Amino acid sequence: MTDATIPAAPVQPSVPPPGPVTIRAGEAAHFGRLAAEWWDPEGSSAMLHRLNPVRLKFLRDAIDMHWAGDIETRRPLAGRTVLDVGCGAGLLAEPLARLGGKVTGIDAAPENAKVAALHAEGSGLDIRYMAGELGALDLGTFDLITCMEVLEHVADKPAFISQLALRLKPDGLLVLSTPNRTTRSRILMVEGAEAIGMIPRGTHHWEDFVTPDELDDLLSDAGLVRGQQQGVAFSPTKGLHLSDDLSLDYIVTARVPA
Repeated sequence: MTDATIPAAPVQPSVPPPGPVTIRAGEAAHFGRLAAEWWDPEGSSAMLHRLNPVRLKFLRDAIDMHWAGDIETRRPLAGRTVLDVGCGAGLLAEPLARLGGKVTGIDAAPENAKVAALHAEGSGLDIRYMAGELGALDLGTFDLITCMEVLEHVADKPAFISQLALRLKPDGLLVLSTPNRTTRSRILMVEGAEAIGMIPRGTHHWEDFVTPDELDDLLSDAGLVRGQQQGVAFSPTKGLHLSDDLSLDYIVTARVPA
């Protein structure tokens, strides 16, 4: 391999969706306006930069358990296809590619997909980025699907989870995270973090947060079964960290039942 970077695949637009629309235009526009700052660890996505190592730890453990029986390898996704739904500018997609995955990232905001493709190219990573409605894209199926902090933003949650299930291989793994609809999440994430500028105003809508029981029902209705579940908690001493406390945010695995 030469020093030349591997060109990132061009962003591919979607066609009008054949089924239920899950994208909220206002939500896509909100996140598209943040695209230019996505990779700035001190910018509007600073909280995502702090969250990323936490969810990567959960992901790495889940990947090892699902395919290698808790045997850690350097590139556990080598030879496996990965879909990151709601990829933003690629904060999660790039580490997944470095773990060996053949990664596709999709986002509702074309601005995010364009920034993601440029950043991947500059990093020498071959990641395919696409923008548009999940149900309208010709994607195929994947070994691993990640969908982090997206569910609260979609218009039709049952249809969206069903679309994720359709793109999961029979022996594949889905990893999904979302805020929990509790008093604690409203105070800390909406009334607190947004009020003081830690998270851009308008990012969260508390009434759209999903409880663990509600997510279990959504997964079951889509033909999936939930596996591992952990909370993402916050404390002044630990910052964001994995926890048994699900009251703020949580992350789960799901799969097609055997």
